[in-house]
Amino acid sequence: MIKLPELLAPAGTLDAFRTAILYGADAIYAGLPGFSMRARAKITTDEVRTGIELAHAAGKKVYLAFNLFAHDSEYANMPRVSEIIRYLSPDALIVSDPGVLMWVREHHPEIPIHISTQANICSAASVKFWQNAGASLCVLAREVSHKEFVSIRRACPDIKLEIFVHGAMCMAYSGRCLLSNFITGRPANRGACAQLCRWKYDVILRECETGIEMPITEDERGAYIMNSRDLCLMPRLATVIESAPDSLKIEGRNRSEYYVGSVVHAYRAAIDDYARDPENFDPAKYMEMLNVLESRGYTTAFFDGPVPPSAHNYDSARSVSEYHAAGVVTAKNNSEVTLELRNEIKSGDEINFVVPHENEPVQVQIKQIINAKDNSVMPKMSAGQGNAIKIPRDWVDAENFDKLVPFVLAYKHK
Repeated sequence: MIKLPELLAPAGTLDAFRTAILYGADAIYAGLPGFSMRARAKITTDEVRTGIELAHAAGKKVYLAFNLFAHDSEYANMPRVSEIIRYLSPDALIVSDPGVLMWVREHHPEIPIHISTQANICSAASVKFWQNAGASLCVLAREVSHKEFVSIRRACPDIKLEIFVHGAMCMAYSGRCLLSNFITGRPANRGACAQLCRWKYDVILRECETGIEMPITEDERGAYIMNSRDLCLMPRLATVIESAPDSLKIEGRNRSEYYVGSVVHAYRAAIDDYARDPENFDPAKYMEMLNVLESRGYTTAFFDGPVPPSAHNYDSARSVSEYHAAGVVTAKNNSEVTLELRNEIKSGDEINFVVPHENEPVQVQIKQIINAKDNSVMPKMSAGQGNAIKIPRDWVDAENFDKLVPFVLAYKHK
């Protein structure tokens, strides 16, 4: 019998923690505030503590990313880091710097060490190096093909291996990009990437002797020259599971709770479906769940080897999804649901609620826009400033009303 992998979800906010738990993640990873690859994440130390408590109460694990590349000056702050780690009490620390690993082994020997994808692990030899250094799990680089993973798994049977299955792809080697730092002063390897690979560029030739600049005319397909599509291994999920990874990782600590909940929902349902009937597993319906998400289009990236041209979107960096996030359920009583808006809602719109642990959404037509603050009726309502609408019980099928609990997500067609 094949052992099912852990489903690992990102959390850059406390709401993302709650959403990941609700939609079925087995484990959650968050940043150690100020000391990880997502330095701009908005979550505070106390919020991480609350998230860990919620996760542990639900039987989930939490791993803290401590994967900065530390300079000498930063080791002076390590006593404060130790206090934070003890206060948070995570289930593992994710590191990429050998010096940081040595520091963790010395000061927190009781905490398991996971090696970050930033260490660019692409071979069994590298896995064994980190295992000998004290790691209990290695996150393989996104550039590792499936064939290579199978070889690494065979050569390294007694250490846990984790792979990315969904999320943004970097045009550089596993995030080691200098464009942002060079042009904007925001270093990608310190969690502050400006994502210059998503920008639209004009190519200009400069004649060396005269200095005359000559723009090269390009059509729309030639503008976004570094814009990768998003990673999605859902179409290959059965093959992925059969190769025995220990953990399937979703990218996105800077993403919204909509992204976290929707991706976790799809992969949770797919993994459970595979477990029930591996021979007849079909990923198509789970791709439909993922297609509601805003994305740049999907690619299996390096799964089959070097990426083809189709892994890039040369047309645009905008989302290709036909849906918008409509809102999140924030409150409920016996007579109504409160939906806090994330995009404009108009009278007559139909929204789809993404229900945890169920494949089909709950569809509700918004017959009126009822302002949750004062019960006034409006033709439409914009998002922002905590704007929310009420959805009366009689607008929802009786068997579905109980499914609309806080942190349930809703989408609407564009």
